[in-house]
Amino acid sequence: MSLAKAVLSGIVYRNPEKRFTGNNIPVTTFTINIDEKEQSLIRVVARGNNADAIEQAVSKGDKIVVDGRLQVTSVQAEDGSEKKIMELDLSGFEIVSSSGAASSEKKSDEVVKFSEVDMTNDVLIGEEEIPF
Repeated sequence: MSLAKAVLSGIVYRNPEKRFTGNNIPVTTFTINIDEKEQSLIRVVARGNNADAIEQAVSKGDKIVVDGRLQVTSVQAEDGSEKKIMELDLSGFEIVSSSGAASSEKKSDEVVKFSEVDMTNDVLIGEEEIPF
């Protein structure tokens, strides 16, 4: 596994899905496409207050900028081959433009910032606690 700080811009490819760990900590995941010409998908994982903010503000089709730790992990596929999965552990985000149903009240060029979300009460969780 390797770690790197990253800032990515893309279109939300899949709507956010919120789940809870065994300790009742919210974890929201969604996927963004970072390449307009071909499909280059990155899974984004938000925890704690960021998970709640993502669930409420982000929907499929939104243009978004995310930042956090980029992780590349190897997993074994069903056929026995090894696959690499790229995932961003979210620390902040900005919605550049919205196109989802939840954005009907917002202007399309409005920028929504959530990088200043208060995380003082958040608890860091281990990978074994993520429910997927």
